[in-house]
Amino acid sequence: MNLGPWEILIIAVVVVLLFGARKMPTMARSLGQSMRILKAETKGMRGDDAADETKGAPAASPAPSATPAQQLPAAKVEQTPEQMRAEIDELQRKLNQQGQQAHKNAS
Repeated sequence: MNLGPWEILIIAVVVVLLFGARKMPTMARSLGQSMRILKAETKGMRGDDAADETKGAPAASPAPSATPAQQLPAAKVEQTPEQMRAEIDELQRKLNQQGQQAHKNAS
C-alpha cells in the first residue's frame, strides 16, 4: 500500500479533527514513551537470548530491565511493636508541640 503526500495530509487532518490539537502533544509523548519501552524490552530479550546461548543453559530468572524510576524502594528494617509504638508516641508529641506553638503564634 503506497500512501502519497495527499493521503498522509488527509489522514493528519482527520486525526487532528478527531482528537483535537491540544491532546496531540500528549498523545505523541505517550506514544514515544511506549516505543522506547518496547525497544528496551526487545533489546533485553535479545540480550537474554544471547546470554543463554553463550552459557548453554536457560537462565533461571531474567534480570528486569527497569530504569531507576521504576525500581522499588529499599525495604525498611523490621521494627518491633514496641519500637513502632514509641515512634508513634514521639511523632504525636512533636505534632502536639507544633499545634501549641501555632496556637500561641495566632494569639
